[in-house]
Amino acid sequence: MIGRLRGILVAKQPPRLLLEVGGVGYDVEAPMSTFYVLPDIGAELTLQTHLVVREDAHILFGFASEAERQLFRSLIKVSGVGPRLALTILSGISVAGFAQCIQDNNTAALTRLPGVGKKTAERLIVEMRDRLEQEEGAGSAEGFAASPASATAEAQAALVALGYKPAEASRMVQAIKSDNLGSEEIIRRALQNAAR
Repeated sequence: MIGRLRGILVAKQPPRLLLEVGGVGYDVEAPMSTFYVLPDIGAELTLQTHLVVREDAHILFGFASEAERQLFRSLIKVSGVGPRLALTILSGISVAGFAQCIQDNNTAALTRLPGVGKKTAERLIVEMRDRLEQEEGAGSAEGFAASPASATAEAQAALVALGYKPAEASRMVQAIKSDNLGSEEIIRRALQNAAR
C-alpha cells in the first residue's frame, strides 16, 4: 500500500492532481479540502494517500492531512459508501463539520451533500458515531492564478466531477461573483452556498 507521497506538484485539475516523485508521475484524486491548500505548480508537496485496488483499476487518493485520510477510510467502510462518495463528502464538508453532524444527528446537513440521500445520511450517523473522533479540518484556501473564464469552466467541471448535474453546476458557479477568483475559491464558495 502506498501510504504517503512527497514530490513536485506538476498539475492540478479538480478532483485530480499529478505529483512527480522520483521521476514517476502519480495521478492522485483528492477532495476539494485538499485542493484548497495546495501550493503552486512546481512546488514540493506531501500527501497522505490511500490506494484502492479494483479489478479494473488502481486508484490513488491523496489528502492534505491525516484527519482527512482517516475520515475517508472510515467512510468507505460504511455500507453503500464507496471511494467516490467519500471523496464528495470530504469535498463538501470539513472533518470537524462532519464530526459535528454525526454528534448532532444532523441528517439535514448531510443530505445537502451531493449523492447523500436521507437513508445514506442516517446510515452514516449510525455507523460513524462510534468510530469518529472529532479532528481539525483543513487549513485556509490558496487560489491559483487563472483567468476568470477558465477558472469558471474549471470550477464547473470540478462540480460535475463531484456529482452535480451539469445544469446545477453551471447555476452554482454563475451565482458566485467570480471576478479575479481562482477555480478553487469558486468551488469552495459554490459548495458553501449549496450547504446552506
